[in-house]
Amino acid sequence: MLTVEKIGGTSMSKFHEVLQNIIIGNRKNQEVYNRIFVVSAYNNVTNWLLEHKKTKEPGVYQQFLNNKNYEKSLDELLEKLLDINKDFIDIKLDLSVADEFITKRIIQAKDYLHNMSAVLASGYVNKPNILLAAREILSSIGEAHSAFNSVNIIRNHGINALFVDLCGFSDSEYLTIDERIHKSFDHIDFKTTLPIVTGYTKGTEGIMREFDRGYSEVTFCKVAVEVKADEAVIHKEFHLSSADPNIVGVEKSIPVGFTNYNVADQLADVGMEAIHPKASKPLEVAGINIRIKNTFEPEHPGTLITKDYVGNESKVEIISGTDKVIAIEIHDPLMVGEVGFDLGIMQIFQKYQVSYILKATNANSITQVIWENDKSEMLLRELNTRYEEITVKPVALVCALGTNIAKPGILAKATKALADNNINIESFSQSLKQVNMQFVIARENYKKGIIALNDALCVTK
Repeated sequence: MLTVEKIGGTSMSKFHEVLQNIIIGNRKNQEVYNRIFVVSAYNNVTNWLLEHKKTKEPGVYQQFLNNKNYEKSLDELLEKLLDINKDFIDIKLDLSVADEFITKRIIQAKDYLHNMSAVLASGYVNKPNILLAAREILSSIGEAHSAFNSVNIIRNHGINALFVDLCGFSDSEYLTIDERIHKSFDHIDFKTTLPIVTGYTKGTEGIMREFDRGYSEVTFCKVAVEVKADEAVIHKEFHLSSADPNIVGVEKSIPVGFTNYNVADQLADVGMEAIHPKASKPLEVAGINIRIKNTFEPEHPGTLITKDYVGNESKVEIISGTDKVIAIEIHDPLMVGEVGFDLGIMQIFQKYQVSYILKATNANSITQVIWENDKSEMLLRELNTRYEEITVKPVALVCALGTNIAKPGILAKATKALADNNINIESFSQSLKQVNMQFVIARENYKKGIIALNDALCVTK
């Protein structure tokens, strides 16, 4: 059985446990092979390279973008990466070799950025393309660092690990992402070699153009499809659970054993990504199942995501949601009976690159729930000039999901649970597929809403 396995950044920073729980553990010599590992950068490294994913604190890229002292930022970054290397001496990282590798890569990056800066100053080039190239270059450093270190450590434990560097940092080959992956894996014997692969892949189309920070999952999925993996495994620092244990408590949150790609997409839509939905589509089409495992509970089978799974029992399997959204309601009396009225609304949203999570309509109102970070004054200004009344409200979204919830009474049970906790439903959405009931509620009721739905609908320990 050949598996392709992805290790996230938080897990990579605890490589002592990864080595013991995932890579070696109790496996006999031959059992360590027939696996391919795609690795993310160590925790926070991509934040330092680009910008913090949540706080937006500037990294090296932002310094370059704003014509500030990016060279100093790269020097400071190198010191942090060298400090990370020291954390792995006790598990046989050859420190001098590892330090030499990442130092050389940072020097190369500094040269690339210096040349790009000079070209930008000339005024003869398309600035966005140069900036995107700079972002690609910087992104690749984190995965190269963690993958190289991993190979060094694993080899020093007597395993034939291979560094598969998809970053293309020093080559000028004009390859697409798929071509580079195909070329890199064409002659590897997986029975005797353990490939450790960078989560970043260099390609002519630019892996960050569409996926930005989700690029490691793109690489993971494309590698799995290329080698025709029997299963794709994602190692995270937590289980895919019935509800967030930080909200409902550990005793009322249980790992989900099975689900399907549709439910996984629903989760991703509200920010609880088992895997980036666009990245996973090649796996779904190829019929490759995904398994989500907890790095720190290696014996647990985790969650198996398949294309066709439907639970035998009709029940809610997962409670999820977010309190980082706003509701925008467009009200206009001219809407009633007007064919295609909402087309104009959607064209405005498309113009400002805003996608909605939920949409609910009546005769003369349309409510759309979007991510709060996607709200812009220009979007709201244009809506206000076109339609009679625009209402913008910070809200939360709580969802009840399952592969088989098309049963009379489940919706009634959910609404009663919210009502019993004095939570008003401001808007609601459910499609004919009936895999996701979405409730818009006041933001201050978010955690209370999650707890109420979990207590009423989900099986607990």
